[in-house]
Amino acid sequence: MSEIVLRVASLLLIFVFAAVLILAVQYFVRERRQRALNAEPLTQFSAGSRIDASRSEDATDSEVKVPSRVRILAFSSEDSEQCRVLQAPVLRRVVEARGDDVVAVITIDASTNQALTQRYHVLTVPTTVLLDTAGKAHAVNYGFTNAQSLLKQVDEILAADGAQEALS
Repeated sequence: MSEIVLRVASLLLIFVFAAVLILAVQYFVRERRQRALNAEPLTQFSAGSRIDASRSEDATDSEVKVPSRVRILAFSSEDSEQCRVLQAPVLRRVVEARGDDVVAVITIDASTNQALTQRYHVLTVPTTVLLDTAGKAHAVNYGFTNAQSLLKQVDEILAADGAQEALS
């Protein structure tokens, strides 16, 4: 009988430890996301960032203004298969669905652009950060994000932008 009690107590202890660990990780990610959303608005992008992943153009000026109403910063790395195989096609579909005058994708190599990686508290690649026309972050997605979620976030930014224009 005492062996069963010991096993149940061990399982209960493992369960409690796992639950605490999960809650701690969720808190950590939530705090990082909130810090990223509170980052200073970003209005210009440095040379070397690719503008609009669907066209894979390279920026040549020292500073580039992106005229789109929603900008998606797509943090990736050269060796990330998930970025190339999964996230890049989704980003192209989002641009195709809303148009490149509405959505621009700025691909950022997380390993070489430490300033933006730290600014938006990038934890993993791929990470996407959605910015409005003023450069304020509205959504941060750690890991792969599907087209439906990105389109919903884009539409929320467009709706908020439309409400702001109506008030002006």
